[in-house]
Amino acid sequence: MKIDVDHVAKLARLGLTEEEKKLFGGQLSSILDYAAILQKLDTTNVLPTSHAIPMENVLREDKVIPCQNVKPILANGPEVTDHMFKVPKIIE
Repeated sequence: MKIDVDHVAKLARLGLTEEEKKLFGGQLSSILDYAAILQKLDTTNVLPTSHAIPMENVLREDKVIPCQNVKPILANGPEVTDHMFKVPKIIE
């Protein structure tokens, strides 16, 4: 297992001490053992999914709502013109 930890550490550009290699080696071994158990499961009648629970987009109608506190917001900008922030031109 040490060889696997060394390889993964090299791929991730991690410098590990011998103590860390022992610790992560045990954790990696547990993860791989669990993955082996999962590979034995019969999934022939299980449809592929992208999420564990069904998801739906919840959309709302866009509405224009006037801002009630414009002055304190505009006070944060360095320069204001006609109730808008004035910024340097970036597109020719």
